[in-house]
Amino acid sequence: MTDPLPFRTALAVLIVVQTIMLGALYAGVPPHPPARIAPFAMAPFLAAAIAAALAAALMAERRLPALMLGGLAALMALVSFGPHKYVDPAFPQIWPGVLAAQAAVLTLLVQALPALRSHAEARA
Repeated sequence: MTDPLPFRTALAVLIVVQTIMLGALYAGVPPHPPARIAPFAMAPFLAAAIAAALAAALMAERRLPALMLGGLAALMALVSFGPHKYVDPAFPQIWPGVLAAQAAVLTLLVQALPALRSHAEARA
């Protein structure tokens, strides 16, 4: 990763969106995520997703660990904001958060793929 700024910016977007949703859950302000989805409660999951994104942002200069944590953060974000949300009855209310999170995940992928490719080539 030559420039960690887009990587960190995408992670910041995920942190903000997920923190707002966690706050909405605690406050009971609609639309808020459900308190539970199988197989876990949403609040601890969002806390773990936020922690993964923050850890990746803090480690951005350490390429491989940052990419691994960023990938984990992206996957965790897709649980809440993935393409399945397009058919969610609440989509007309939550689309700004969904699109922002998906753009952040896409940015993380665009940043990660070339870096992972060069890492794999260096190991070969």
